[in-house]
Amino acid sequence: MAFLSDTLARVKPSATIAVTNKARELAAAGRDVIGLGAGEPDFDTPQNIKDAAKRAIDEGRTKYTAVDGIPELKAAICAKFRRENGLTYTPAQVTVGTGGKQVLYNALMATLNPGDEVIIPAPYWVSYPDMVLLAGGTPVTVACGLETEFKLTPERLEAAITPRTKWLIFNSPSNPTGAAYTAAELKGLTEVLMRHPHVWVMSDDMYEHLVFDDFVFATPAQVEPGLHDRTLTCNGVSKAYAMTGWRIGYAGGPAPLIKAMGTIQSQSTSNPCSIAQYAAVEALNGPQDFLPGFRRTFQRRRDLVVSMLNQARGIRCPRPAGAFYVYPDISACIGRTTAGGVVLKDDETFATALLEETGVAVVFGAAFGLSPNFRVSYATSDEVLTEACARIQAFCAGLR
Repeated sequence: MAFLSDTLARVKPSATIAVTNKARELAAAGRDVIGLGAGEPDFDTPQNIKDAAKRAIDEGRTKYTAVDGIPELKAAICAKFRRENGLTYTPAQVTVGTGGKQVLYNALMATLNPGDEVIIPAPYWVSYPDMVLLAGGTPVTVACGLETEFKLTPERLEAAITPRTKWLIFNSPSNPTGAAYTAAELKGLTEVLMRHPHVWVMSDDMYEHLVFDDFVFATPAQVEPGLHDRTLTCNGVSKAYAMTGWRIGYAGGPAPLIKAMGTIQSQSTSNPCSIAQYAAVEALNGPQDFLPGFRRTFQRRRDLVVSMLNQARGIRCPRPAGAFYVYPDISACIGRTTAGGVVLKDDETFATALLEETGVAVVFGAAFGLSPNFRVSYATSDEVLTEACARIQAFCAGLR
């Protein structure tokens, strides 16, 4: 359509949202569908956070706020960074957006010029490359497969850096793989970055609190204080506090960058929802005692899904250290034919046939930049996961 902008041609709709919508459509039409595409906890928002939102409404805190966050929330974010990450920020170095996605987008819009490159390890969250393209930059993806446990190595980072590199987008624990970097692994990457002072770091820490076994979370500016003044440390309340729909994300970084991001936000959405901001204050300042329970539940589900998927013919499923995703390899399934007569030429065909023939909705690996794989979100009940994995096992057993 000639009326639409050229920019739109450079980006794709979100594959994860598309899969979730497709699953809902089929369910509404009467199909027995299990959706494993959505990246959100199935827990309810804790009661103290909901109560804080109700108080905000009752107290009339329903007006416009400062564009990039109320003072109370910025103070809570500063305290969180200090308490949990050993990072020191002032309120002028903190921004609050309508979800973590807006924070990342604002930063890219505020900094990228045509020709600027952004290094993105693959597999990646589906939105990273498209946000870079929307902001006029060039995404440079670096494949990080099973051989490196889906993690970027110092050697691959060094090889990807050019004079035009502006950002490295870093995500640990990762969506879609659940891979998480130890402090020692991070140190190897930060040593490379210290040799290239023109490269900034965008650290997406959204799954920080969802780590399992004995894993200890770390973030780049914490591991290498020398990166503090060129790192944007991004986070939010969506995953850890089961607040996906409240849409509150935040970041800490250098004051000039934060100010520029505020300028972008002032001309797009203006302030995040006032009520959600007051709820986020309670999330960060209030009791954190429910988090170990969340982690235990997710760890149990992870172990269930990894075990069942590894029993499926042709599937190899690594055991992730965090988040609530697994990213199985289906190399051995490609080229086979399903019981319904579909030839599996790639992971998108696999996911489509799986949905059509079994009613299980997953997201195909090509959407995340690394194939042949698919992503399962195990943020649903044990019973649903058991049934879904049994259907995947039967689907794979029927391949010929």
